[in-house]
Amino acid sequence: MAKLESTFKNMVLSLVIISMVAAGALAGVYILTLDSINAQKIAKQEAAKQAVLAGHEGGTAIEAAVDGFGGQIRVMVGFDAEGNILGYEILEHQETPGLGSHMTHWFKNADKPGQNIIGRKAGSLVVSKDGGDVDAITAATISSRAFLKAINQAYADFHGVEAHTGASQLNKEAAGEETVEEEVIIIEEETEAKDE
Repeated sequence: MAKLESTFKNMVLSLVIISMVAAGALAGVYILTLDSINAQKIAKQEAAKQAVLAGHEGGTAIEAAVDGFGGQIRVMVGFDAEGNILGYEILEHQETPGLGSHMTHWFKNADKPGQNIIGRKAGSLVVSKDGGDVDAITAATISSRAFLKAINQAYADFHGVEAHTGASQLNKEAAGEETVEEEVIIIEEETEAKDE
């Protein structure tokens, strides 16, 4: 086999062919793993729903997403029938490790009432730096603001579900009704007692 002449045209052609093969391989791997990725996402949502409701009958789990310091923050929030926060789980975030990433446990600290949002009514939760009564994560005020915005958004959508007699955000979108800008998914409206 004759060796190709080392010209700019041949180098570009070689680079294009190599790039196309690599892109095709990546696309193939993505397609092969897509079902597994989606199954893991659904399993994580289900586990988060169970964690935030903790067996509480009549609770509602709502997922909300907002932009944080490093990217999108997706959170699952559980509310009782009165709208008090039963719990929350972080589904996804790109916040700074060791700073904003502390939101996974910071706002659940029962030993520090200024941090703990469990049992409180959401809707107007604000960090103390902005005149509220929730202590922000040390050196991560932007992440704390975004986290509380997600909690407040979930609460607003919780009331939207009550006001619309259970019509979920997804049903509104399917009917072509106007929806809020933040991504919100109503995961479960009412839990039922399970016989085990």
